Amino acid sequence: MSTAQLAVSYAALILADEGIEITADKLQTILSASKIEEVEPIWATIYAKALEGKDIKDLLTNVGSGGPAAASSGAAAGGAAAPAEAVAEEKEEEKEESDDDMGFGLFD
Repeated sequence: MSTAQLAVSYAALILADEGIEITADKLQTILSASKIEEVEPIWATIYAKALEGKDIKDLLTNVGSGGPAAASSGAAAGGAAAPAEAVAEEKEEEKEESDDDMGFGLFD
C-alpha cells in the first residue's frame, strides 16, 4: 500500500470515527490539514465512492467473517430448526461425494 493510499485510509477512519459522512472534499480537507501533499485528488474520490453508504465501523468489526458468520447469523434468526437442517444437509453432501458407495475407489 502506498503512502497516498494509507493517508486516505486514515483520513476516512478519522471521518468515520467522528460520525461524519465520507466525501472526497472532506478527505481532501483532512489531508490538506495534515500537510500531506503527495496524495493525488483521485485517491480521495476513489475512496469516497468505495465507502459511500457503508458503515466503516461495521466493516472493521466484521473483517474475515465472510461465509460462516453469515450462516450463523441466518441460523440465529431462523430459530432452532435451522442448525438441524444445516447438519442434515452437510451429512447428505458427505454421502453423495463418497466413492466407496459407488463400488469404486481411488486405488481400485
